[in-house]
Amino acid sequence: MTGTRIAHPSVDDRKARGADARELTPVSSHAGWRPATDRPDPVALLEEQNLTREPDLVPVRHGRMMVSPFTFYRGAAKIMAADLDGTPTSGLVVQLCGDAHLSNFGVFASPERRLLFDLNDFDETLPGPFEYDVKRMAASFTIAARNNGFSKPDTWASTLAAVTAYREAMAEFAGMRTMDIWYAHLDEDEIMHGIRATVAGTEKQAKGKNRKRHGSKDHADKKQGKAARRAEKIAQKTREKAHRRDSLQALSKLGEQVEGRYRIVSQPPIVVPERDLAATYGMSADEVGQAVRDQLRAYRRSLQDDRRQLLERFQIVDTARKVVGVGSVGTRAFIALLQGRDAGDPLFLQVKEATASVLEDHLPKSRYRQHGERVVQGQRMMQAASDIFLGWTKGVDENRFYYWRQLRDMKGSAEVEMMEPFGLTYYARLCGWTLARAHARSGDAVAISTYLGDDDAFDQAITDFSARYADRNEQDHADFVDAVRAGRVPAVEGV
Repeated sequence: MTGTRIAHPSVDDRKARGADARELTPVSSHAGWRPATDRPDPVALLEEQNLTREPDLVPVRHGRMMVSPFTFYRGAAKIMAADLDGTPTSGLVVQLCGDAHLSNFGVFASPERRLLFDLNDFDETLPGPFEYDVKRMAASFTIAARNNGFSKPDTWASTLAAVTAYREAMAEFAGMRTMDIWYAHLDEDEIMHGIRATVAGTEKQAKGKNRKRHGSKDHADKKQGKAARRAEKIAQKTREKAHRRDSLQALSKLGEQVEGRYRIVSQPPIVVPERDLAATYGMSADEVGQAVRDQLRAYRRSLQDDRRQLLERFQIVDTARKVVGVGSVGTRAFIALLQGRDAGDPLFLQVKEATASVLEDHLPKSRYRQHGERVVQGQRMMQAASDIFLGWTKGVDENRFYYWRQLRDMKGSAEVEMMEPFGLTYYARLCGWTLARAHARSGDAVAISTYLGDDDAFDQAITDFSARYADRNEQDHADFVDAVRAGRVPAVEGV
């Protein structure tokens, strides 16, 4: 019996691979992007996605995407996947997030109950060229900065910061021992320490300049210092809010007591309990409930034994369909309320449909036939620590797949639309470092770092790409709004 032969190239061989890739695909080739002459119609791509989505929720998705080019971009992963196909790549493959825009980073609790900052959405995860994630992330900063009314220099600076942080972090990981990369993480204390150090450095720099000269630049330095302190306060509030977000807090928002028992409150179309879903799925309330319980038993089998036994201490109380996000709106998503020792011991689980990754139209298909497992295994590979209740099931319907996780486990996200240049640039550095660490876990950090180089040529090229892609995204958004106004696609705004 023979096993798969695993290659273990030397560090020199890995550096040579990166150098060869840099020669074949110069980093400067990532600049100057233009849409392909045979580019698919973006609206048609979205319509294609809608074919497998809940018909009554498709207009909600469209309404959310109409709001701005920024919200449109969040829901347009399929469009960008098509645009990235055929763009220059180095041939260096990692486990991709597949949708690494800046709103898909955030904080959540580790099993040790520490807040970690990491990627938090893996619906599109698939192995592929590392550049795909970097470009998706970088373009999101350009689009967000424009959405917030930043000047061109500030927009360029925030985007550049994300890419520079990625490159510099990858160089750091290239010099690390293998296990040190695996254990690397960014927790709440490190984030707050970094912000405070940056604030202190900004204020010290401003004071030093003020001793040498006066005038309008003094005012700009003071303004920068105030922005830094505001960013620190916002980060602290986000941290405190995340610590309060647990199943008890969810119960106060999503639950109600009826005859002494909790159930999920009806808030259509965002939250529709199982007792009201019969008409939607052609099943009685009892049939819906039984299907959910069958799914719960199948899901438990995907967990490792200690976590399965922990989950078995809870019993299911109620379930509901719950709309989430922007890009996921219309896919089937549910929440389940479980109870432990008594009504004051709730556990909320989220059940999200996993469809084929948008990248599978352009890259080799996943090794996992079950898309729920594809999402879970990709998440475990990329995150420093994952939800203890992360698992998957096959749905009742043919070709429907799901993954499960806790609904609220000290989860928190940045309010990107409220960020000023200082805050967005600092956040960009966090995201760049985090994406590099996620890629270093599955890819060859030595080869990727060698390819990126030790100057800013790659950073500048990707930032140029981002500006060009942001232009295209704005036009796509305008065309999409026109399609809604013309009646081609339905939309419900404000939901």
